[in-house]
Amino acid sequence: MFSKLFGIFSKDLGIDLGTANTLVYVRGEGILINEPSVVAINQKTGQVVAIGNDAKKMIGRTPGHIIAMRPLVDGVISDFEVTAEMLNYFIKKVHSASAQFFARPRVVIGIPSSITEVERRAVRDAAKNAGARDVFLVEEPMAAAIGARLPIQEAIGSMVIDIGGGTTDIAVISLGGIVASKNLRIAGDKFNEDIAAYARDEFKLLIGERTAEDIKISIGSVWKSNEVLEGALRGRDLVTGLPREVLVTDSDVRVALAKSMRAVVDAVKGVIEDTPPELVSDIMHRGILLVGGGSLIRGLDKLLERETKISVAFAEDPLTAVVRGTGVILEDLESLSEVFIEDDYDLPPE
Repeated sequence: MFSKLFGIFSKDLGIDLGTANTLVYVRGEGILINEPSVVAINQKTGQVVAIGNDAKKMIGRTPGHIIAMRPLVDGVISDFEVTAEMLNYFIKKVHSASAQFFARPRVVIGIPSSITEVERRAVRDAAKNAGARDVFLVEEPMAAAIGARLPIQEAIGSMVIDIGGGTTDIAVISLGGIVASKNLRIAGDKFNEDIAAYARDEFKLLIGERTAEDIKISIGSVWKSNEVLEGALRGRDLVTGLPREVLVTDSDVRVALAKSMRAVVDAVKGVIEDTPPELVSDIMHRGILLVGGGSLIRGLDKLLERETKISVAFAEDPLTAVVRGTGVILEDLESLSEVFIEDDYDLPPE
């Protein structure tokens, strides 16, 4: 009886639980939420002050007793209770006020590949504590491949590189499973750190995370082009302690990101080396698919093409590929159940 009641009032959800952003797909309605994975907490009372967009505005601008934090670090949960609060907030947000009390949705969550059993359990438990009735976990590159409508269930090799905020997932997929993969804790957030470190070392300028991210988005590049891009870095001079502005170019960003990009390229080559020859042949014919916000940095496709000698293309709307994949899975749980990380699921009735 209760199961039927929950089913009537609940909307099944697909969630891309990212380090930087959380996206929520509602079955039959599409993507309704795309907000930063940030929670602001009052340390005096322990209460949550803001979540999502409102909380991100507070980063670097809060008084001492309020902290704006990310409950996920490198794609895994670092604060269980805060993650549960954030998920609960998003689940309630997609349900009407009258349905919130009975909202116990089935949830498909995209998580990084290669995370541990304990980390997977933390994601599942956090979702259940937030009100989920059933939780299904799928690796992000698999979800992205499904979202991009790749033939993942056929005997054809597909290669996906998902560069998010906290992790880079590289995977070769065939017959509904991941054949070869690698997970790096180098992605969008690390790129921001690289830019901040470069400003500190090269210009003796201390800049914040948001400033570094703005420069990455506005002029960030990993491939030299004829067009010179310029942007202003504003921060605190480490010598005088006073505010200072420095003009930087896309060439400066390339230097800042060089080490991280080399690690990403080496990881891609490593996965190709671990892939069976027949699937490598498929990948050479079909190309590599780029998804995730971190993949949008200028020239990444050209850099990978030069290094791997394989064509590289972006998925349609790379930022939403993973959550769209969870949505496709929601619409057909039965036939796509093989993509779940663990095979001990008994799919409950609708």
